[in-house]
Amino acid sequence: MAADPVAALLALLRGKTLTSVPGCWDGLSALLIEQAGFPAAFVTGGGVAMGRFGRPDIGLVTASELVETLAAIRDRVAIPLIVDGDTGFGGVANMARTVRSLERAGAGAIQIEDQTFPKRCGHMAGKAVVPLVEAVDRVRAALDTRNRMLVVARTDALACEGLEAALDRADAYLAAGADAIFVEGPRTMAELTAVAERFRGRAPLIHNLVEGGVTPTQDGTVLEKMGFAVALHPLLLMHGLVAAAPGWLGHLADRRGTQGLPLADLATMNRITGAADLIAWGDRHGG
Repeated sequence: MAADPVAALLALLRGKTLTSVPGCWDGLSALLIEQAGFPAAFVTGGGVAMGRFGRPDIGLVTASELVETLAAIRDRVAIPLIVDGDTGFGGVANMARTVRSLERAGAGAIQIEDQTFPKRCGHMAGKAVVPLVEAVDRVRAALDTRNRMLVVARTDALACEGLEAALDRADAYLAAGADAIFVEGPRTMAELTAVAERFRGRAPLIHNLVEGGVTPTQDGTVLEKMGFAVALHPLLLMHGLVAAAPGWLGHLADRRGTQGLPLADLATMNRITGAADLIAWGDRHGG
């Protein structure tokens, strides 16, 4: 783990440039992100649902499954991890337990949101949010429970209550003490600009870039100029795999072999995963 993942994340959030943070859902995806030089990774709830269970992002992953996934990722990489804590998996007591469990498992930050349970992907239709008082209680419960882990407060109210309600909710979460603000799903540049103008200079801003989602721009340069601190790319690696996999499988089905496919080989996988170093370590310790 980084010497101080919380301090490292704070530096990213308070920096003058935008940090792109890809999503991971297991040890290998996190390792690829780290080896590519990214300073942090996002443990995506949607990625865990889709990648581990082959299910959509509609609140099916449990708290214990998320903690187990995080522990496996943390055991493999040292970069700071922002973890998608969804709605906290229940009431405020559940939120407190989720925060304690994720922090012990190695999270540098938890993202919590104000959707009803079961929640769904922030770029899907049909979302609903809990009353503001309940949502603020979630944020306060997380803040009161955490040791040093950062709390990112996300609102999904824009899609179901409108822009002004979403901005007011984010303001309430900031007033409660949230370390960063995340207004999910601006649909137009005007809405994105309104978010930036409301909070720029007052709180670190996080934006979500989902391929095929509702976001009006995929350009990090634009977000940086607007004052956003972090751009999450939660499903980049998964979307790439799913786009390429049917072609690979079709090639195998047609030709009964993988010749000609642009694939990594076993030696590459062993290098990425550190086989030689681990074998040498075992040899030094008697196998």
